[in-house]
Amino acid sequence: MVFKVIALLGLLAVANAMVSYENYKVYNIVPKSEAEVQMLNDLKKDGYEFWTEIYEVGSEVRIMVAPVEDEEFSSYLKSVNLDAKVSIANVQDLIDAQLKTAIPNANSRSSTLGSMSWDRYYGLENIYNWLDELETLYPDVVTTINIGNTFEGRQIRGIVIDFKSGERGETPLTAMIEAGIHAREWIAPATATWIIKEFLTSDDPAVRSMAETFVWHIIPVANPDGYVYTFTDDRMWRKNRNTANHVMCGTNADAGNGIDLNRNFNFQWMVTGASANPCDQTYAGPSAASELETQAISNYVLTLQRTSELIYYLDFHSYSQMILVPYSHVSGIDVLQAPNYGDMFEVAIRAAEKLEARHGTRYTVGTSQEILYAVTGSSFDWVKGVVGVPIVYLFELRDIGFYGFLLPTEDIIPNNEEIMDGLIELDRVTKQLGYYSGAGTVFSSVVSLVISACMLVLLQ
Repeated sequence: MVFKVIALLGLLAVANAMVSYENYKVYNIVPKSEAEVQMLNDLKKDGYEFWTEIYEVGSEVRIMVAPVEDEEFSSYLKSVNLDAKVSIANVQDLIDAQLKTAIPNANSRSSTLGSMSWDRYYGLENIYNWLDELETLYPDVVTTINIGNTFEGRQIRGIVIDFKSGERGETPLTAMIEAGIHAREWIAPATATWIIKEFLTSDDPAVRSMAETFVWHIIPVANPDGYVYTFTDDRMWRKNRNTANHVMCGTNADAGNGIDLNRNFNFQWMVTGASANPCDQTYAGPSAASELETQAISNYVLTLQRTSELIYYLDFHSYSQMILVPYSHVSGIDVLQAPNYGDMFEVAIRAAEKLEARHGTRYTVGTSQEILYAVTGSSFDWVKGVVGVPIVYLFELRDIGFYGFLLPTEDIIPNNEEIMDGLIELDRVTKQLGYYSGAGTVFSSVVSLVISACMLVLLQ
């Protein structure tokens, strides 16, 4: 089966024009047997764009199909008795809608801070200008930072929020948020900027406590080159824009560019859930930590480890509505390779329950291999496995696949409200378990061991 859309996308990319997804459809398929999984593998080899990275029996697989291939695709499914339903009839309609301002929702409060509101998605320049605004508006609290440069020479910028500057001693409590490492996941930067806004403006005592207890280091867009590219060239671009390892992928001039930064970190690199093929969305790069963006994040986290007591590392992605607990390549009894897995699981469960209470949005908790797919080389696993930060999570934000990466602007504020609720509960339980002090850490370790022992019994 020849997949003509690769040529189309390649020609559009070469011409430096915005890739059009007019009349592209997204099909959902649930394979019922290993034979059907193999059929999907065969389809992927033919060049179809899979929105689902790993697929198994009983798990929903999402495949984007170009209009020129729709008839052939449907005929193939019929010939092999694969059932499919159309979840998105025209991908371009959703892309266009994401560039419009949301219609006000009576059930969610609107909000602005400086030049930013959360009824639309913002490009990189707007986000960076906003960070500069905040430094002007809150000169005693906010400091902008540049943690490094990208392949294309852009700065990887962020913000430090410190309400008690000069009062914290030699090893202040710190926390870090990373978002936007996958370029097309626009809701992630929109969530990180909302958290910044809440920390600076909320009068909720729980938010104030969380904001003021820690020095917060927040990177809203960890993949600036890729993020810009989703606005200028290809809305569905995932990787960074490193062209040094380029290969031709059929007739597609662009697919062989870029590295998946969330497979590039130097922890269990290229063990599973990552690709050595530059044409793939999960291409892990030529070597561990080969990318400037990866190096910048790694070096910054290591500096925080040396100079502070780093308690949290929170990583925001989309989509699937999950709170992933390290490590992403383990399941069953092997989850206990993370020394305080019991604590992290308990904290995440409580956060998910509180999150659901706001709008009824249900999040699943577990390791990636257990509830999503096996992965190695991710940033949050590296932070846990190499740096040893105690409380580490990856949030897969809204939704569960109807809109996928193209979450409507109307969902931004509800998504952010519930995530903030979850973070407040996360912090409350973490503090309750004693992670804020040395004495508490001993107690926490005991609790974790007890929970882990119970889990061992259940898993036997």
